[in-house]
Amino acid sequence: MSVLVMKFGGTSVATLDRIKRAAKRVGREVANGHDVIVIVSAMSGKTNELVGWVGETSPLFDAREYDAVVSSGENVTAGLMALTLQEMDIPARSWQGWQVPLKTNGAHGAARIEEIPTDNLNAKFGQGMRVAVVAGFQGISPEGRITTLGRGGSDTTAVAFAAAFDAVRCDIYTDVDGVYTTDPRITSKARKLDRIAFEEMLELASLGAKVLQTRSVELAMRYKVKLRVLSSFDEYDETAGTLVCEEDEVMENNVVAGVAYSRDEAKMTLISVADRPGIAAAIFGPLAEAGVNVDMIVQNISEEGRTDMTFSCPVDQVKRAEQAMAQAKERGEIAYHDLVADTEVAKVSVVGIGMRSHAGVAARMFKSLRDENVNIKVITTSEIKISVLIDRKYMELAVQALHDTFELEKAG
Repeated sequence: MSVLVMKFGGTSVATLDRIKRAAKRVGREVANGHDVIVIVSAMSGKTNELVGWVGETSPLFDAREYDAVVSSGENVTAGLMALTLQEMDIPARSWQGWQVPLKTNGAHGAARIEEIPTDNLNAKFGQGMRVAVVAGFQGISPEGRITTLGRGGSDTTAVAFAAAFDAVRCDIYTDVDGVYTTDPRITSKARKLDRIAFEEMLELASLGAKVLQTRSVELAMRYKVKLRVLSSFDEYDETAGTLVCEEDEVMENNVVAGVAYSRDEAKMTLISVADRPGIAAAIFGPLAEAGVNVDMIVQNISEEGRTDMTFSCPVDQVKRAEQAMAQAKERGEIAYHDLVADTEVAKVSVVGIGMRSHAGVAARMFKSLRDENVNIKVITTSEIKISVLIDRKYMELAVQALHDTFELEKAG
């Protein structure tokens, strides 16, 4: 029998009424002939509460006990969902990560999935179980301890189960009804996409579109798992949501699929560093060790053996970057005249697989920003993405202008 994976996020299971609503959707898929693996998050707000309790109890906490406490939110939801399904006369059973078992490495708080053996669940399906309700976000380490997968862990859990069980599809139920051409809160012209390619979704997720977590999209692309993003609050419709799939399954042919943005960026410039082999490693090695997430990098033209090096990072990592550079300077690894931080910038990007075969996208983007008198500070490009750093106060204007320029309100 075919397996379908359904994942319900925290807002979708926030109350008993919402759990019942989600359970009805599961029941509909069982009636359609699927064996269903349901991945559940903790009820909305519960994980933050548990994290807060750990912090109050032990500021310098043991990561193993942190995982034991924080993973409990999903266990509650899984049990309640299984009970709700049983009340609907659907054979269901809850499973914690260790019972499957979902095997991870030992990196507590940010564990990586290593293997999901299918024997236990398949045996129960063979004995008449129709729904396995699995606690998301958690697994078991090689030492036999409970682990958690970090932010977005339930999405990642769902995709991993879909890959392991060769599921027909992985449905991610959330509080939005799909993937949009841009944030509908910024422009009312934003349009829901029926389909989007894995690569486009991966870029949008990494650029701050919070519909799906980056790790889950990476996993889906690697194992060719069809993902569908849809709202648990809308009425049932077989064509609802957005399907994330392979490039050749995308019907629309817009050059640009979407406009993404990241509001909280900072631009940092090391002024007058030596222009010599190894200088980039001397700069970005210490930044990586300090946990600074460097994104865009630009090296200016060299003059008399000196150059300026500019990079962007999240604004909340500026202090960490400044400290890492100061320590590297003290150790004599690098020499620079000054480090200038601009914490009032934002990143705006256009993304689309159509860029591979269409020239002039960058020119249209830059002309659109020029026409709105928006100054570009840094530019980076990839095969399917162009990103610019601009003053944060112009971010919404830039997003709206680019959405209009590429006529994203129209289906391709």
